[in-house]
Amino acid sequence: MSERTERSEGREGVPGGNGMSERTERSEGREGMPDRNGMSERTERGAGRESMPGGNGTGVVGAGAVAGKRVVRPYGDTTGDGMVQVSFTLPVPHDKRAEGAAVQLANRMGIDPAMLVHAKPMSDGFTFFVVYGRVNHLVDLDQVQVVERDFPLLGAKEVNAVVKQRLRRKLSVVGACIGTDAHTVGIDAILNVKGIAGEKGLEYYRELKVTNLGAQVSVPELVEAARRERADAVLVSQVVTQRDAHLHNTREMSAAFREALPAGKRPLLIVGGPRFDETMTAELGVDRIFGRGTTPGEVASYLVHALVTSRKAGA
Repeated sequence: MSERTERSEGREGVPGGNGMSERTERSEGREGMPDRNGMSERTERGAGRESMPGGNGTGVVGAGAVAGKRVVRPYGDTTGDGMVQVSFTLPVPHDKRAEGAAVQLANRMGIDPAMLVHAKPMSDGFTFFVVYGRVNHLVDLDQVQVVERDFPLLGAKEVNAVVKQRLRRKLSVVGACIGTDAHTVGIDAILNVKGIAGEKGLEYYRELKVTNLGAQVSVPELVEAARRERADAVLVSQVVTQRDAHLHNTREMSAAFREALPAGKRPLLIVGGPRFDETMTAELGVDRIFGRGTTPGEVASYLVHALVTSRKAGA
């Protein structure tokens, strides 16, 4: 056998200790060796490349990675690397044990490896942490359940025109913060003429009659005001959420209106706040839930859709 042939076979055909040729072993190590989450390095890198945000900014994984599904993964340092950053406070003084506890908590949240990037005492016995690390979770966009807007957005002139032509009277709206909630910033942003972010509130709409009861309104007071003002819609803002106060208050309100008024005479019940789940309308007994970022125009457009164009308003 020639020296060249022997060297060639030595490179390509000599089996290793496991009976596998060196080239085959290296190849499978690159392509097929699973890492800790059971995904091969090449597959993982492929998923990362395919989840690269395209021109539409969706960051959707292509069909080659997960056939027939639109899957996304967190983006940190590189596309598809699964890196996330979370912050939380633990009721412990700041020391090495507290930092270890923060990392352990992050590990149990599925962040592995977890890197503690910030720790600062908040007060006696409390420490604030920021942790950065990798998660292996994927999200199938087709399985995400949200409440999509099912009504057209109208301008103030369009809202006024529809109410005037179709309802032929002013649409009455009563708003309040109920219970012990004293934070009127939300209800004022929607109702007051100054509005929010350059968009005027419902008081600006000449075909809407707006009554703002302010803060810390009891449920019986709200029901009485709605009856007195012949309200077509009642808007309630809840910012205080400790011990689910916003949920308890909303259930109490909806039960009070069901008891006080028959179905045909009951106003539209709308609640809003930063901690509401918009899918809980049936559970809370209300007609619509608006979350953070809601504008006066969205609320006005919904009122027209629900009370006028859908013919839910009384005569």
